[in-house]
Amino acid sequence: MTGLSAQDTLFRGRQTLRCPGGSVLDLSRPQVMGILNVTPDSFFAGSRLEAESDVLRHAEQMLEAGAAILDLGGYSSRPGAADISPEEELRRVLPACEAIRRRFPEVFLSVDTFRAQVAEQAVQAGANMINDIGGGLLDADMFPTVARLRVPYVLMHMRGTPQTMTQHTQYDEDLVLSVTRYFRDRLTALRALWPAADVVLDPGIGFAKTPQQGYELLRRLPELRTVLDLPLLVGLSRKTLVWKPLGLTPDAALPGTIALNTLAVLGGARLVRVHDVAEAVQTVRLLENTLST
Repeated sequence: MTGLSAQDTLFRGRQTLRCPGGSVLDLSRPQVMGILNVTPDSFFAGSRLEAESDVLRHAEQMLEAGAAILDLGGYSSRPGAADISPEEELRRVLPACEAIRRRFPEVFLSVDTFRAQVAEQAVQAGANMINDIGGGLLDADMFPTVARLRVPYVLMHMRGTPQTMTQHTQYDEDLVLSVTRYFRDRLTALRALWPAADVVLDPGIGFAKTPQQGYELLRRLPELRTVLDLPLLVGLSRKTLVWKPLGLTPDAALPGTIALNTLAVLGGARLVRVHDVAEAVQTVRLLENTLST
């Protein structure tokens, strides 16, 4: 990969996430993020949760299986998903956020949203991290909100919106170079407001990328890790690049998800975002055991 500026070396960060109140998550070893979708239309039907009892039961199962973070989302970002109002997203997210925090007071809880209003109210309701698919570009208030709240932030690469991203898969330069430039520019903007921001980078597999581009990102994760030296999150659980080449459906994509998560961890990912926590935790721990002996 060529064309990177010496400025890239400025973006070096600690391998921990610090939350207000003193909670710290160590990412010097790979960890698992469990997906909690309080949506009626997520691409994987098995992840759709609506009743509070279902959310709490699923959260408990994930935590018992070894999830280090729960990621709560109320807006489906699958290709072609319907846009919903901020009010509807808040209606879905806030009760679940409050219920999870009451039941599991020590949980490391992330809110999956690109809207600053939703992020702020979710943090007030108990979330302690923001996972933003828009990288601060879908809501101009997101970076100022993150800087004010002083919570860890997942910065994802995407082009367009969830409704248009499939139209933006053509890259005029090397894919990893393009993603790296994006991260560099967005980190510069965020750290102008909060120099000590705790940031995790997500290359956005499946977001404005074809399956082949997703495979390329997986192969080249070490380049992203080397250049920016920040924790990487990879979210590919049951996505199109897992099941479509095999002629399957998302429901049948667990083995393929495990295989590609293995590549992600070997490539340097410090967080894998998954629907199936127990299987991901087993995968990560076995890799650790194998590589440390």
